[in-house]
Amino acid sequence: MSASSEKSELRTRYRFERRERYVDHSFAYLASSIEFAKAENIASYISYADEPSTKELNAALLKNGKTLFLPRIIGTNLEWVRWNGSDTELSPSQFSKKIIEPTGPAISDNSQIELVIVPALRIDRSGYRLGQGGGFYDRTLANMKAWTIGLIHPDEISSEDLPREDFDIPLSAAATPDLLLRFNK
Repeated sequence: MSASSEKSELRTRYRFERRERYVDHSFAYLASSIEFAKAENIASYISYADEPSTKELNAALLKNGKTLFLPRIIGTNLEWVRWNGSDTELSPSQFSKKIIEPTGPAISDNSQIELVIVPALRIDRSGYRLGQGGGFYDRTLANMKAWTIGLIHPDEISSEDLPREDFDIPLSAAATPDLLLRFNK
């Protein structure tokens, strides 16, 4: 079975498992970690459905004076838009109405972003993640030098290696509501 087929099967299973045991947790504690404290320009996202919630973390980052950027899907990539926390600056994505995106102008230089918060369904012990399957983050992160962290629910760190393809980009860290796991990179 190809890595792509195996990933597709795992996504179906992991989405089902997540729906069955979803509990809302806060990730606001991450705002005081070393990497978040050092970074001035942070990219996050607006979580939806049963994804780990970014609401409290985003609010904490803005309260701490961080410049926050949100992704917008353009073609096959992401672009980053500065966000001040206002819901009036958000609208449903043209890609999927479940995804909420910023409406302002995109930045022209991704190199100013020092830290990127990444959604994931599972993350393995080497920092490889299984995302939703669009490849947007892998394509975008391949051209960035930012420290990256995936948010997952408890028990979503895989004890086995996830299937990988050449374009998959490992993360710098993973976070559950009560654990920050940094990977050796």
